[in-house]
Amino acid sequence: MKPAESRALLELAAQQRYALLAVNADSQAAVTDCLEAARACDAPIIIETSLWQLTGHSYGNGDPILGLTRYLADLTALSKSDRYRTVPVLFHTDHIKGPDALRILSAAIRGVPYRASTVSLDSSELSEEENIDLICRLCEIADDAEVPLSLEVEAGIDAGVTELAAADRLLGAVEASHPNRLALWAPGVGTQHGLSMRRDAFSPAAVEQHQRRASEICGRPIGIALHGSSGLSESDLRAGVAAGVVKVNWSSESLLIRSRAAQEYYATHACELEKTHPNWKSAAMDNGVQSFVSTRYVPAVIHRIQTLGGEGQAAEWHDRR
Repeated sequence: MKPAESRALLELAAQQRYALLAVNADSQAAVTDCLEAARACDAPIIIETSLWQLTGHSYGNGDPILGLTRYLADLTALSKSDRYRTVPVLFHTDHIKGPDALRILSAAIRGVPYRASTVSLDSSELSEEENIDLICRLCEIADDAEVPLSLEVEAGIDAGVTELAAADRLLGAVEASHPNRLALWAPGVGTQHGLSMRRDAFSPAAVEQHQRRASEICGRPIGIALHGSSGLSESDLRAGVAAGVVKVNWSSESLLIRSRAAQEYYATHACELEKTHPNWKSAAMDNGVQSFVSTRYVPAVIHRIQTLGGEGQAAEWHDRR
């Protein structure tokens, strides 16, 4: 989906009070399963990738630009296929950090040859001034290339609840210098990344306050991107959506489901993996384990989409276009 279309879809989600599931998918099989789940419940979906996916063995094998090219080419081919062409698919860059961040995100903005739908950078190791500077540089790159851009700006999301004034400082600075580029605001609201047992109290009240303030700053509906959703209960997720969450990142639990399913496959098919077994070749092929994983994973993705209120929203989006 193009950046301008993505921004419109996210604004619609903010108005209609539902959220898009954003899956950090690290293989072609995971991407296919996510699209299959979205198709099954007629929902839009966000496929996102972090630096470790782009440089990982499945995509760039150490080269993030090659990884970005392969990832977008594969996702574009799938999303335009007859099977998935009714699924609104956004591609988002997530957790892009380090000295190569600007080069990678520049490629995602300009198109290599495919363009990212929404863009963010990892601000966890940046000061507010550095965060603003890099975001504004991305806007300038888009201006120079004469291409649209939809941004997600994040604060220190693992450091408890972000003070409301941070929205004025971060969003206010970017909106003032580069209006109509912002699509999402990712403040800390009491969640954190990963499956650590340490958790702050999730605050739907903070979500509501930040969503209202971000929309006031930008003069249009700005939804909240919820980072660190793994470990939250269904009631927490629903409360967050009701308060203004429109994008829910999902990585750690997603990986756990897939890895446990793969573990189950190899445990239950051990005898078939012996070279003397008549089925060993089909059992050893990637299709064997990935098809097995899919039977466990796709229902979990569907359930997550339904919890966020995304079911049926693809048809609603197409009707409004």
